[in-house]
Amino acid sequence: MKTRLLPADEAGIAETVKVLAEGGIVALPTETVYGLAADAANGQAVAAVYAAKGRPGFNPLIVHVADRAMAERCARFDPLADRLASAFWPGPLTLVLPLKPGAPVSALVTAGLPTIALRMPASPAMQAVIRGLGRGVAAPSANASGRLSPTRASHVLESLDGRVPLVLDGGPCGHGLESSIVAITGGGPRLLRQGAIAAEDLERIAGQPLLPASEGEKVAAPGMLLRHYAPRLPLRLDVVTAGPHEHHLGFGPVAGDESLSASGDLAEAAARLFDALHHAERSGKAAIAVAPVPRHGLGLAINDRLARAARGLDPAGFIDGK
Repeated sequence: MKTRLLPADEAGIAETVKVLAEGGIVALPTETVYGLAADAANGQAVAAVYAAKGRPGFNPLIVHVADRAMAERCARFDPLADRLASAFWPGPLTLVLPLKPGAPVSALVTAGLPTIALRMPASPAMQAVIRGLGRGVAAPSANASGRLSPTRASHVLESLDGRVPLVLDGGPCGHGLESSIVAITGGGPRLLRQGAIAAEDLERIAGQPLLPASEGEKVAAPGMLLRHYAPRLPLRLDVVTAGPHEHHLGFGPVAGDESLSASGDLAEAAARLFDALHHAERSGKAAIAVAPVPRHGLGLAINDRLARAARGLDPAGFIDGK
């Protein structure tokens, strides 16, 4: 298969909608990372996403919607879900909610669970594609499963060139970090994935603490695997002085070979994280070292990604509960 690269202009968006409507898959930009998209109602198209990524069948996909009406055809919203959606949609928040009977999505999207993961993206290109298709778009990150998330079209091509027919190039992603995922399915809201929205901001709107995902919990959303977002090289964390064989990613006062943020800005570091890891893979060094990043605000999400990237997979292969 030859992969086409098209700009995210009117013609490129129209071609993307055409491919999706015909049951194909495409890679396209969101404000978080690039997604590998399929018509969420088309089981064969969703299966093609799993095949292209090499994604485990038990790992559900996020369905991206254009508006609340589209979301409410798929899931049941309680008052807490309504508050969070009203505050953070469109934007980098995914809600895991009870699946509504008759929802217009393939069972492959939910991996057989009675819940569905929904997000309303802020990306103009993604919004235009969803509205053009007229229904939800299932879109995990556009990379081989478990590998580094892509924040540029070139990153998509590094792992999926020849495995997807079309990549829509919208330039670098604004957030550069995946969406935060909150499950509201009874028993108190749970933070399944630290993401582009700081946990304290989510808790402020929720009006209560967000519980962590429980140890050994069945994978209910992307990013819950123990080893995930992984580069091809060994990764060492909290490194102030790197070895000569390591490409050193700095932060704040630790300069490194390149810096996630020389000023110590966590938002800048989050936006640069995956781009910097991709660059480190191509550095010619044998390993990667990362300077200490504070563990508060967006630093919690950055450290979560780095920990999963650095950790070996345990026999269960599930979440670590942190």
